[in-house]
Amino acid sequence: MTGFPGRRPIYGDAVHITAGADLLIFAGKIMTRGILSDGRGFTELVLPDADPQQRRDLERAGRYQYDLYLEGQLLYSSPELTLRTARRDGDGALVVTGSP
Repeated sequence: MTGFPGRRPIYGDAVHITAGADLLIFAGKIMTRGILSDGRGFTELVLPDADPQQRRDLERAGRYQYDLYLEGQLLYSSPELTLRTARRDGDGALVVTGSP
């Protein structure tokens, strides 16, 4: 599945993020969904707590694409996105928001 992920959350156990020349791999409980804000569509990707360097690599690249997997099966493949925000939530998870 590609394109806008829709507003219903999609859960996986691994994600591969391509950010510039970097491949960032996260494993654990991962969620993505589409969100609408001020009439604009965004994707939100919630990742388990990880190495702070991965967040910096993503912020430095500015553009990224990701593939979400569950038990080795591809669930969702995003288009190339522009990073809008990368922040930690109250539980320490990395929340990444992007738009086409």
